[in-house]
Amino acid sequence: MNNSSNRVSEFFESDAEGGNLLWQYVQSMSPETIAQLSKPSSTEVFQVMERNIVGLLGNLPSEHFGISVSTSRENLGRLLASAMISGYFLHNAEQRMAFEKSLQIQSSEHNS
Repeated sequence: MNNSSNRVSEFFESDAEGGNLLWQYVQSMSPETIAQLSKPSSTEVFQVMERNIVGLLGNLPSEHFGISVSTSRENLGRLLASAMISGYFLHNAEQRMAFEKSLQIQSSEHNS
């Protein structure tokens, strides 16, 4: 097992002293905050995340197959961590794209 996967599993495992801090933090959030954080900021981000997760789990059409997925707690934690990192990356990329577009608009207005 490499170092990055060790760090991920350590992050999601409970320790005897403090428990899982991330899980405690998520549990302390209001349902409204959870709902807000769970929704992508745009349809583009939602579509990319959906394709990513479908790619990780497999892409059998549910209307033709009875699909169930089983995994270990550790692997589910890794999937969650991967989805979270992808979400943050996509959100940052979306913000950067919007920033670059606004700079291009400002630049074209000043050049006219």
